[in-house]
Amino acid sequence: MSNSETVVDLVQLRHDFTRFMMSYKFGIDELITKINILKQEFTHIHRYSPIEHVSSRLKTPESILDKAKRKNCALNLDAIRESIFDVAGVRITCSFISDTYRIADMLSSQSDIRVVEVKDYIANPKANGYKSLHLIVEIPVFMSDRVQPVLVELQIRTIAMDFWASLEHKIFYKYRGQIPPNLLAELTEAAETANKLDEKMESLHDEVEELNGDSENSITLGAMPPMALPPELLHMLLTAQADAIDPE
Repeated sequence: MSNSETVVDLVQLRHDFTRFMMSYKFGIDELITKINILKQEFTHIHRYSPIEHVSSRLKTPESILDKAKRKNCALNLDAIRESIFDVAGVRITCSFISDTYRIADMLSSQSDIRVVEVKDYIANPKANGYKSLHLIVEIPVFMSDRVQPVLVELQIRTIAMDFWASLEHKIFYKYRGQIPPNLLAELTEAAETANKLDEKMESLHDEVEELNGDSENSITLGAMPPMALPPELLHMLLTAQADAIDPE
């Protein structure tokens, strides 16, 4: 193979890999847009949003290649796309356990989202106490010359779960995965404490809603917070209303 052919191949590989990474970045953007729409709708209409925080991450090329090697995956883009489901990741933090399932149901029911896999670590925690709802979802990304289906790992958990998981992650890397048994036992106990806190806070939340009569069933359009209208639009509406009342 000549040097010119090698250069052409390298340029094409760089082009293909750039598009590969961009498709996952766009998949994250698409999913976050959907999540933000839900968050704003709940904030304006229901006066409460089950979504506290949203974050995302895109694996680095080095991390993708390392995982491909561990999975004995062929080192080409098609094989990686089919074998590695967490190149793109989005995490939603909620206030209450019920909110995690609520958000998962709302996103899963959207017609352009296909749920590929669900792992419910809330109902079935890991041995170390880890609790979270994991979904692999497929999002269509509309590129200039194709519609590219993209897999995104979606993690949904409560604030308490997220705090525990963040601490566990730091300890795991500090000990290179070999966490001392006594520390592992304390982490597991802390996970149970976090779960009890989640259950207690949700119980208190339900009691407050019941006392205030502020459940979803009692929410009406009249309860919507006012939204400011541009002066020009307000003037047009008032003019149209006046013309309808007095055409003369």
